[in-house]
Order: sequence, then C-alpha cells, then structure tokens
Amino acid sequence: MLEVRGLRKSYDGLEVVRGIDFHVAAGECYGLLGPNGAGKTTTLKCCLGLTRPDAGSLTLAGLPLPAAARAARMRAGVVPQFDNLDPDFTVTENLLVYGRYFGLARAAILQRVPQLLEFAGLEDKAHAKLETLSGGMKRRLTLARALVNDPQVVFMDEPTTGLDPQARHLIWDRLKGLVSAGRTLILTTHFMDEAERLCDRVGVMDRGRLIAEDSPRQLIRAHIEPHVVEVFGEGVQEWSQQVAPRLARRVELTGETAFCYCDDAAALLDSLANQESLRALSRAANLEDVFIKLTGRDIRD
Repeated sequence: MLEVRGLRKSYDGLEVVRGIDFHVAAGECYGLLGPNGAGKTTTLKCCLGLTRPDAGSLTLAGLPLPAAARAARMRAGVVPQFDNLDPDFTVTENLLVYGRYFGLARAAILQRVPQLLEFAGLEDKAHAKLETLSGGMKRRLTLARALVNDPQVVFMDEPTTGLDPQARHLIWDRLKGLVSAGRTLILTTHFMDEAERLCDRVGVMDRGRLIAEDSPRQLIRAHIEPHVVEVFGEGVQEWSQQVAPRLARRVELTGETAFCYCDDAAALLDSLANQESLRALSRAANLEDVFIKLTGRDIRD
C-alpha cells in the first residue's frame, strides 16, 4: 500500500529526512515512532504528496508520488496532528462538507454519517455545534471524518492525543476493527503502549534516519532484557552504583530512579527486601524501554 525508497528532505540546508526506506503492506498497521524533530511528520507529508521530496521514490496505493498525489489522496484518509474542524458547522455538517471534497454525493455521505458517528461514539451529537463538544469529542470527530471517503489507507498523526483513557480504548477498538476489515493504518504516536497494542510493525526514527524496524515484540526481544526493575527512594544513587551492577545486566540512573535490566529479577528483588528506604516496581520490558534505549533520555524540543 505504501513504498518508500531513499527518501530525503531538507529545509534551509538542514536535512530532516536522511534516506529512509520502508514499506507498508495492505491490511497492516504500521507505526512510525521517534522523538520530536525526528522527521516523522515530514515523512508523512511526503507520503501524502503534500511535500515534494528532494530525493527518493514513493508510491501510495500503487500510484507514484508526487506525480499522482491528488489521485492517491482520494484513496486515503488523514487524521492531522491538530484538529482542523470547521467551528461554524454542526457535527454532521463537518462530515458532509469534508465528503464533498472527495466528490461524494450528498445522499451517499448522509448514508455513511450514522456509521461514522457510531465509530466515534458520537451518536447523540449529530446536530451539535462544535462549541458544545469537549476536546476529546472533537478529536474523535476528526478520526471519523478521515473515514468519510471509505479510504483504503488512513494516515494518523498522534490520533489519540487529548483523549481520556475511556476514549482511547474506544478508538483502539475501532482501529483494530478497521485493520480486521482490511484497511491499512499508518500512524505516529508518542504513546508506546498504543503502538504496542495496535501496530503489526513499527519503525523507529531518530535525527532523520530509520534506526530500527520490526514487530513490537521482536524489537523488545532484540534490544531489551526480559525484566525491568525500577528502584527509587532515599539512597538510590549509592545503591545503583555499588549494589545494582552486581545483580543486573544493565543499570541506568535517571533522576531519582534506577532502571535495572535483568534476565531474572529475583535476586535483585531479594536484595531489596530489607532496604526500607528503597521501593521497587518490577515489570516486563516494553516498547518504551526500546524507544528510550535507541533514542536516549534527553528531552527534544
């Protein structure tokens, strides 16, 4: 459904996408992960034909980009990073006007409206003005709007930003349903649990390069020890330097927390049993551990 080869893009002499290659199969959910400034949004814009690349080749739904960008976008849905709904229209009118951009007949759009509202959990808001909706409702409407043209592939830039836990789980369930129905999803997200739940494969970008790609489970297996013990409390710095290295394969001290990566956490947890000043959280390794290891803990602006 999407093929990217040798993609490069620069702005004002700064190369923000530096020769990346990846593909997304039909019916797959693919996640593009990375810190702020990694080049994710620029990559998505190139994949939609909204930005002309400096080098490389791209095809979307079998069509070359940017040469056939308009035709390719007719087969795609887009959830932007920030909502851009029309505040002067009702919920249904927003769906209707957006559908007209795709050349759809008014009757055909109105026939799809109940299904789209059910997808977003907004069945009772069909005639509501946007000013009466919460931020989470507006985000869900933006997600529903992306499906108005019944697209083959849906691009989502941080789709659940601003949603409460209940709404996130609702949208996750709906997105899984889209994949089961054969749709292709391509998303960026800063929620690693979201990527781990939804994505068949993920690519990790950093400083314009694709530095790792595989299923979430395989990435965890390849890069992180099976168990992680987070230790915090008074005296954790001294403990992490003197005791932890003997009991863990890898130790990272970040602020007031020591992250201990182990093949077996039993010995480390036993050593903490009599340490009343220290507390510990033991868990399985996850995709966030992979992300931090590959891209670092420094804050990116």
